[in-house]
Order: sequence, then C-alpha cells, then structure tokens
Amino acid sequence: MRNGEYVEEQASGIGLPITLSFNSCQSGGDVASEVQTFLPGVGRIIQYDACVSEGAAWLAAQDSRFARALELTGALPLRRRPDGFAELLSAIVSQQVSVASANAIWTRMKEAELTGPRKILAATDDDLRAAGLSRQKIRYARALADARIDFKALRDAPDAEVIATLVQVPGIGLWTAEIYAMFSLGRADVFAHGDLALQEAARVLFELPARPKEREMRQMAEAWSPWRSVAARILWAYYRVAKDREGIR
Repeated sequence: MRNGEYVEEQASGIGLPITLSFNSCQSGGDVASEVQTFLPGVGRIIQYDACVSEGAAWLAAQDSRFARALELTGALPLRRRPDGFAELLSAIVSQQVSVASANAIWTRMKEAELTGPRKILAATDDDLRAAGLSRQKIRYARALADARIDFKALRDAPDAEVIATLVQVPGIGLWTAEIYAMFSLGRADVFAHGDLALQEAARVLFELPARPKEREMRQMAEAWSPWRSVAARILWAYYRVAKDREGIR
C-alpha cells in the first residue's frame, strides 16, 4: 500500500480531512512542494499539470499500451475548468449543437447577464429565447436554477455523491456530471464510461474486436484507479491522434 493510500484510509476511519505534500505534483513555482488535499471518500484532486504528468507516468508504468499512446500524444492538457452554476448551464447550452453555435449562444447569454440562477429565474421565456435557448433548454436552465445546488459543498463531497446530486437535475445526464467532477472539481479517479470517443480509443489502443460498451469500460477502468481521469485524458488525446478529430469539446 502506498503511503498516501494508508494515510487516506486512516483518515477515512475517523472522518477527518487531512493534507499531504507530494514533491512530484507542483505548480511549477519556487515552492518545493504543493499541498494535495485528501478528504475521506474523495481522494486526490488534480490541480496542476504536474498532477496529470504524475498520473500519466503511473499509468504508463502499469500498462505499456498507455506508454505507447503517450509517445504519440505528447504532454496531456490539464483541462481544469471553473465549478459552479455557470459551468453546468454552459454544458446545457452546448447540448446537441455545434461548438460554434454553443459559443455564440453562451456569448449572448453572458452579454444579457443570464448566467446566474437568480437571473435565470427572473428572466422571461422570451428573454431566454432571444439568447438562443430552445424550449427544452429553457426548462433545463430553470430546473438547474430551481435545484439550488450547494456548489461549495460539492467540492468536498465523494465522487458518487457529486454525480448523484447532479443527475437529479433535468438536463444533466451522467456524462455531464462525470465531466463536471473530472474537470471542474479536479477529481483524479472519475471516468466517463459511456463516452463514445473513450470507448473507440480503448478499442483501437487495446486492439479489441469491438468497441466496448459502458459496462465493459467500467470493468476495464477499474485497473486504472486511482488515476482514471488521467486515463481518460490519455484516451481522449489518443483518439484525436488515431481518428484525427476532436473527442470532446
């Protein structure tokens, strides 16, 4: 058992948050090491590029196929995003439209100051339609505002609780909840098992006879813990190399 796992296990037993320092996961500044937070039931939080590099090195050591993929992809992106209401609202805006259309709608919503829950609830349907939202997305936006999610509390919640909380909101599916946990909360051990790009990348990289379904991906990804979100980054990057197109926005 690695030292971090042992201390995290002991902390889980008494229900207290703890902090550990890892020299390998740094911000790149003058500080010798950056503090990594461990919370019972949460685990590692990816904060810096070095955290991604650490996870990639671990995965490459575990499976030579990841090492081969990394030779092709080069350094992996951090992909950290803000957390909170606006990030999920932006995800709803992006559903089933092109990247260009989503960006244009989101720009109009920001210009109209329609990116906060109070603004959404106060706006008329005509206001939201003028920004580019469809009838269904207006319903989803209002449902998200009505949900009154405690986004600060989600930062310390276990992965399963984060996802369970988000998928209760109409318009927030499992994939969106997993992506939020991975990139807005920096969770190191979350994977988007139903993502078609990840499934196809796994098929090619691991030379599978067919694209694995969600259940098969869950079984495969168990071997990539505690760095499943870094494994996802490798597979997304490898997908772009193998297919010469973007795997995700």
